[in-house]
Amino acid sequence: MLTVETRYAIDPETAKGLDTQGLRSHFHADGLFVEGEIRLVYSHYDRLILGGAAPGKGTLTLDHVPECGTPSILDRREMGILNIGETGTVSVAGTDYTVNKGDVLYIGMGAGPVQLSGNARFYVLSAPAHRTCPTKLITVKDARRVELGSAETSNERVILQFLHPEVAESCQLLMGYTQFAPGSVWNTMPAHVHDRRMEAYLYFDLGPEQRVFHFMGKPEETRHLVMKNEDAVISPPWSIHCGAGTGAYTFCWAMAGDNVDFTDMDMVAMEDLR
Repeated sequence: MLTVETRYAIDPETAKGLDTQGLRSHFHADGLFVEGEIRLVYSHYDRLILGGAAPGKGTLTLDHVPECGTPSILDRREMGILNIGETGTVSVAGTDYTVNKGDVLYIGMGAGPVQLSGNARFYVLSAPAHRTCPTKLITVKDARRVELGSAETSNERVILQFLHPEVAESCQLLMGYTQFAPGSVWNTMPAHVHDRRMEAYLYFDLGPEQRVFHFMGKPEETRHLVMKNEDAVISPPWSIHCGAGTGAYTFCWAMAGDNVDFTDMDMVAMEDLR
């Protein structure tokens, strides 16, 4: 079963006037992982697609998505799939890939239908592409590790980069995730924006009673969304994107836009936040 929800892009002045429910209806996505279903969100920010697939006891096929306007989703797109559950299998163009928890499978444009099976929880990301890059399984040990922060500033963390120019070639999709050490809760602070590309976050590995406060909005006009385990958020190019949790957590970040330079960002000074 496939369901797709469309989210339209809005400007920062409109977003400034939204109440909590209005912000959530535009930028927050939950309920992505339902056994036996593929649930996608099609965003008009850089046409990024995000969603979840939980095959359970069966096999799910991701192929025709009407919102893409092509016979198959990968006809003009590339895809990254992160497994946040038990080991699963992804079958692409006659090849089966065993994807363990924390691994990422990159699938290039034109690969055809994608079949997913096993007790995995597959987080799916897809962006438009103009060239084909090789399909590649990137395991946790293959990822580029960047250790940042400290316990003193409550942001000791490791960034694992998977779809990154130094790890695996992609057309425009960047993807990885950030894990926090126990006692650290702040991500991406001081904050930044990158007006040349949008971003999406999936928060996971939270306890059922834990929450992350995701901050968004223009630096001088911030808002927040309260996120539970396996909630996702769409971050517009004009918005900051940072958060603080009630305990340690992991979040998957993905970007699509003008370039694949991970460090392409405009920093925001702490004294400029409002």
